[in-house]
Amino acid sequence: MTPTHFAFSSAFLLSLSGLAFHRTHLLSALLCLEGMMLSLFIALSLWILQLDTTNASATPMLLLAFSACEASTGLALLVATARTHGSDNLQNLNLLQC
Repeated sequence: MTPTHFAFSSAFLLSLSGLAFHRTHLLSALLCLEGMMLSLFIALSLWILQLDTTNASATPMLLLAFSACEASTGLALLVATARTHGSDNLQNLNLLQC
């Protein structure tokens, strides 16, 4: 495993472990998701550059577009949660209450 592959794999795994273990605030969960998407984007871009093909060259841009949509949806949910509940603590949210 090359050092670049190790760096992006460890960045993805650190973001995944942050998402799994530090779930106190919605903002921290969104930041961990963005870290995962960023490491996937860079790794996919480098992989396509190493393969030297043009067939899959639009794939990183598609992933980046989905990442931007995910970020905007997450921020909209963060604002809606902060307005209705007063904070972004995930312990205060209950799906059974309306």
